[in-house]
Amino acid sequence: MTILSDVSARSFDPSAMPTVTMIGGGQLARMTHQAAIALGQRLRVLAENPEDPAAQVSPEVVLGSHTDLGALRKAAVGSHALTFDHEHVPTEHLEALVAEGVNVQPPPQALVYAQDKLAMRSKLSGLGLPVPAFTPVTSVADAVRFGDEHGWRIVLKAVRGGYDGRGVWMPESADEAAAIVTDQLAYGAQLLAEARIELKRELSAMVARSPFGQAATWPVVETVQRKGQCAVVIAPAPDLPEDTAAAAETMALNLAKELGVVGVMAVELFETTDGDLLVNELAMRPHNSGHWGMDGARTGQFEQHLRAVLDYPLGDTAPLAPVTVMANILGAPQAPEMSMDERLHHLFARLPEAKVHLYGKGERPDRKIGHVNILGDDVAEVREKAERAAHWMSHAIWTDGWDPHE
Repeated sequence: MTILSDVSARSFDPSAMPTVTMIGGGQLARMTHQAAIALGQRLRVLAENPEDPAAQVSPEVVLGSHTDLGALRKAAVGSHALTFDHEHVPTEHLEALVAEGVNVQPPPQALVYAQDKLAMRSKLSGLGLPVPAFTPVTSVADAVRFGDEHGWRIVLKAVRGGYDGRGVWMPESADEAAAIVTDQLAYGAQLLAEARIELKRELSAMVARSPFGQAATWPVVETVQRKGQCAVVIAPAPDLPEDTAAAAETMALNLAKELGVVGVMAVELFETTDGDLLVNELAMRPHNSGHWGMDGARTGQFEQHLRAVLDYPLGDTAPLAPVTVMANILGAPQAPEMSMDERLHHLFARLPEAKVHLYGKGERPDRKIGHVNILGDDVAEVREKAERAAHWMSHAIWTDGWDPHE
């Protein structure tokens, strides 16, 4: 790793393979770096700490905060495109970079709909797309009124910054809502309220789009949420009617074009008990629901994102097996005494077909520290293997009681 104290001093060689700057040093940037290596590119990351997952492996690291315009400028110098591991960069900073000639992808006028949930809800509603009923919450009275209208089956959300269940509350009474709203508004948070949906399951439709306007989708997947975060992804979503899957992919394609998205976008969807689809959220970056494609698709999301932001022709997204299941490796309540390396040895001995991706992160409860992909023919069998493998890597305990030493 080279920590660049003065990127602006580096010369820019137009004949060299491209350098892409990614804002954020998390696991998404780490896996994008893996894809960049195969394409002969360099991925520069803006990371807050040298120990961040991407900073451990990327050839060029700028240390700084995504809220610091000076750090963003330093990271951008000489790069062919600037993109994101997360959506939390202030919109005004990105607009300043664009004005200075930086190729920001996705552009800020698109990214704002992944940053600001109220802007997203308003835009999608204005486009006639199906979304849950919603309202801005600027006072306790707003939340109480909406809760009364919807029988207290509502969700309160932070307009900006929430993820993996953070910034989401489900009050069941006026008193609960009043306490939450009072606290959050005092902290300066912006809020909205949404109707809670009777769900059959959650889905994700992922699309990639280039500045040229070429776009490609992956099969719609089912995402299984636990404790507010993604635990399992099944690709393609089992028992999803063909016309519903086609409608979801078409929605993602049209939305990417309408918003001017460049790069990868995940359209997170609710499938209701009646079989209807509602848009939950948007993510304009590689996304947990696309990790299955690293091993299960001809072109995975990380390579496709690089192709898109550099305006290369996009890759084939066809699946490589009838089913791929991704299971997140989540930190156990207490880290096992057995080392991660030994756990990996035992996993490979029992399930040699497992493809493991570890993020270089310390273990703590419910933290995403890696994921496992398994490909196969039978959904139930592949899912059982993937979840068993992920649980073993998290807890050093086989869910069926198998003893590796016997």
